[in-house]
Amino acid sequence: MREQILEVDDVSKTFQVKAGDVTAVDRVSFTADAGEVTTIVGPSGSGKTTLLYVIGSLEKPDSGTIEVAGHNILAPSADLIDYRRESVGFVFQFFNLIPTLTALENVMLPMDILGTSPEEQRTRATGLLERMGIDGRLLKARPNKMSGGENQRVAIARALANDPDVILADEPTGNLDTATGQTVIAILSALAKENGKCILMVTHDESILNVSDRAFHMTDGRLSEITVRQTRPGDGARLGG
Repeated sequence: MREQILEVDDVSKTFQVKAGDVTAVDRVSFTADAGEVTTIVGPSGSGKTTLLYVIGSLEKPDSGTIEVAGHNILAPSADLIDYRRESVGFVFQFFNLIPTLTALENVMLPMDILGTSPEEQRTRATGLLERMGIDGRLLKARPNKMSGGENQRVAIARALANDPDVILADEPTGNLDTATGQTVIAILSALAKENGKCILMVTHDESILNVSDRAFHMTDGRLSEITVRQTRPGDGARLGG
């Protein structure tokens, strides 16, 4: 039986704009488990990115509750700084790597913030990057010297740096060509199956449903569950030990 890691209950978020209030997330409830890929698909403006940011505590909801690994992240006593540093990892469409740092330094940074020893930072970062196919000269390459797919692999390694329970991926293939995007999705799927991570992706790309264990469609801030038929990622997606 899968372990439930994420529980979102009756969450809403409304923004005030000049034209009036806009409800981006409208009483959303769902759960996601360790070892599974949960996908939310929908067009631009449907509220899916706002929902992801609310779960990641980058936006504060107006109402509802969110529990991650049994902890209510919206409780007054919740330490959201520690939550963002340790419990969730982010993968963004445009990578959000620091341009002045190398691939290795980008992955070491989250560990440095937590006070991990430099030796452990380097060892773990190198191992994570090698699992993502980033090694040799690429370890010392800066983002502008790497391809989009290589940057996204570095971003995934960075998201894993502090071994979080949940990986939140916002349009992880949106800035990649089709083949590279499929590779990135296969890597994320393998992280769920082989490493027990709870992977939550939001995307407009419905082909990602092929590797999803659970999926939802989002329209005007509301979720509706959809049936998925999962296919196995290719052998190249398998991660090392």
